Amino acid sequence: MNRLNVMVNGIPGNVAASIAKHILTDKRFELVRHSLTGPDIPASEFVIDKTPVQLIKPDTRDDIIEKIKATVGPFITVDFTLPVAVNDNAAFYCRHALPFVMGTTGGDRAMLEQTIRNSQISAVIAPNMAKQIVGFQAMMEYAAENFPGLFDGYSLEIRESHQTTKVDTSGTAKAMVTYFNKLGVNFAENDIIKIRNPEIQKNQWKIPEQYLNGHAWHTYTLDAPDKTAQFSFSHNINGRDIYSWGTFDAICFLQKKIEAHLRGKVFTMIDVLKGN
Repeated sequence: MNRLNVMVNGIPGNVAASIAKHILTDKRFELVRHSLTGPDIPASEFVIDKTPVQLIKPDTRDDIIEKIKATVGPFITVDFTLPVAVNDNAAFYCRHALPFVMGTTGGDRAMLEQTIRNSQISAVIAPNMAKQIVGFQAMMEYAAENFPGLFDGYSLEIRESHQTTKVDTSGTAKAMVTYFNKLGVNFAENDIIKIRNPEIQKNQWKIPEQYLNGHAWHTYTLDAPDKTAQFSFSHNINGRDIYSWGTFDAICFLQKKIEAHLRGKVFTMIDVLKGN
C-alpha cells in the first residue's frame, strides 16, 4: 500500500503539531515537510521528533505550494490554523486544487462550503474531529428532530473549558445550542460560559494540571422549571490525541472520494463515521 502524502497546516500550533507527530509514526501516511503558518510566526522551521518542517508564510505560499506539488506529488491537506484564516485558506486550497480536511473552527461556514462546491476538489469540514463527540452530537440531533419540545420550559447552562490559547467559543458547544433550541430550550450562543482561567480549571473543575494547556471539558445542565428534575451531559477530553485519530479517518475517507473523482463535494465527520 502506498503511503498517503499529508500536509498539516497550522504548525507550530499545538493541535497541528500533535497531528503531524502522529503522522510520522503511522505507516499509512507520509508527512509533507512543509506547513502553512501565520505571518507573525518568526521561525522558518519547526522540528517535530527530529523531523524539520519548513514553515511557509502567506506572502510566499502561492509559489512554494506549486513547487511542493511538483516534488512530492498529490497530497491531502489538513488545516488546523486560526478562525480568521479559514475562508482565505479554503480559497487557497481550491485555487491550487488541494483536497483538504478543515478542522479549524470559525470563519464564514456558508462561504466555506460554497467555495468548495464551486471548485474542482472535495473536502471534509468538521469543527470537531473527535469521533465519539461527533457521534454524541448525532444522537442529540436525532433527539432534536424526533422529540421537539422535549425540554420545553427547562433552563440550560452550558460551560466549556479549553486552554487559554483557544480564542473562540467551542464550535461543539455552539452546535449543541441548536439542538437544545429544537428541544424547547430558550438559550443563545452568547449564554455559553467560556472558561479560560487555569486557576478556575484546576481548582474548581479539577482538570489535571498536565492538561491545562490542552483539554476540552464540556457540561450541559438542564433544570426543570420547578427544579424537581435535572439532566446533565458532559464530555471531557484531556490532551489532543483523540483529534488525530478522527483526522486520520477523515483523510482516508477523503482519499476514497478523490479516487472516485468526486469534485465540488462537501463532507462532514458524520459522513466519515457512516462511510458514505
